[in-house]
Amino acid sequence: MRSERYIPYVLILPSVLFLLFLFAWPLVEALLLSVRGGDGRWTLEHFQRMASDLYFKDAVRYTVLLTVVMVPLQVVLALCMAMLLGGINRGRDLFLYVWTIPLGISDLAAGIAWLAIFTERGYLNSFLQAVGVIQEPRLWLSYETPAMLFLAVVAAEVWRATAIVFVILVAGLQLIPKEYGEAAEVFGATPWRRFWRVTLPLLMPSLQVALILRTILALEVFAVVVALGGRNLPVLAGEAYFWYNAYQSPGVAAAYSVLILGISVVATLVYLRLMRPKQEAAA
Repeated sequence: MRSERYIPYVLILPSVLFLLFLFAWPLVEALLLSVRGGDGRWTLEHFQRMASDLYFKDAVRYTVLLTVVMVPLQVVLALCMAMLLGGINRGRDLFLYVWTIPLGISDLAAGIAWLAIFTERGYLNSFLQAVGVIQEPRLWLSYETPAMLFLAVVAAEVWRATAIVFVILVAGLQLIPKEYGEAAEVFGATPWRRFWRVTLPLLMPSLQVALILRTILALEVFAVVVALGGRNLPVLAGEAYFWYNAYQSPGVAAAYSVLILGISVVATLVYLRLMRPKQEAAA
């Protein structure tokens, strides 16, 4: 029947409308807002103000550093967890549920939880005092201790967001036929060689998705940073918030958002280029 030809289009229509109204439209509005002045004329004034912002260089540096440090840590940790889970026979579901608990915790809640650890009267100082390492509480999260503040944000984000990568990799491992690993074992391949030569290449599409998703989210890190250090550790998403909310300058906030979008697009293209399947790369 001719009507059946339109069924697939009807089924994807809600998703298309969702993307148009909740993604494409706000994206276009942000782009226009970043290049339009108060009089409606095209201008680069907002980008110039963004570049001259006192916190701009630090925000770019810390955002890139957080991404470069957090994403590899999360991918390696999630890959180890996924491989360990694959070797568990009894209680596998329990481990899966426990390891994915952070998925249900918001960025801000995670930041507040880790703030209770690193604050002056927090658990870290209490523990160090109890074992005699320090004599009085130390202030870990301040502008005078940027390295410790950076590490605290990394720890909080790795704890909170590794579960996202873990779920993607577990799903990818389940799609790999067991026959491949069994065949490699028959031919005498060691566990490490089976992982490196069989599992990892077949897991590459899932790794690509996980890296793209996690990198984009890392570039947008905000709530955890604000909860732990406020503006002592400036990041791009935080500067966009402050320019919009505190300084009442939506144009500069939009410029920051466009910059985050640009970096995210470049990172995505790099991943797609470097992690292409061998057949596609050869073509």
